Amino acid sequence: MAQILLTPAQRKDHRAEAHHLDPVVMVGSDGLTAAVRKEIDLALKAHGLIKVRVQSDDRPGREAIFQALADELGAAPIQHIGKLLVLWRPVPEKEKKVNEDRMPGPRDVKVLKNSARYGQRPEVKTLRVLGNQRLTPGGTVKRAKPKKQQSAKKRAQG
Repeated sequence: MAQILLTPAQRKDHRAEAHHLDPVVMVGSDGLTAAVRKEIDLALKAHGLIKVRVQSDDRPGREAIFQALADELGAAPIQHIGKLLVLWRPVPEKEKKVNEDRMPGPRDVKVLKNSARYGQRPEVKTLRVLGNQRLTPGGTVKRAKPKKQQSAKKRAQG
């Protein structure tokens, strides 16, 4: 995978966002192993913008690791300062699973109720209607009607 190319303004924005982050992955004395690459890839999928701490004192070695990670993981190299590397990759969209059996959640409904005293303005009340409830034309909340049970004979008739 090729690394992502960003404009200097985009890189500056990501640098500012990464300022308060702590390193998520640390590269030890063994260097860039397959396990470290996998962890960095998982962190990029989860967070998008990460910091990596490299324990090596060799600056050219750290730069090589920085470029290798950007190329292999398809990330944008944001910043290399000291032993910290900042990488960015857009977070992939997560697919939402739709559960067919799930009931609708609560919703807030505004109801206009006439005042108890004649001649007063009607009141606007906000009612919370849960998934198993319904709102009547009079503005009261009732439980949803349960499904009528059929006898075994009627079920057999179909």
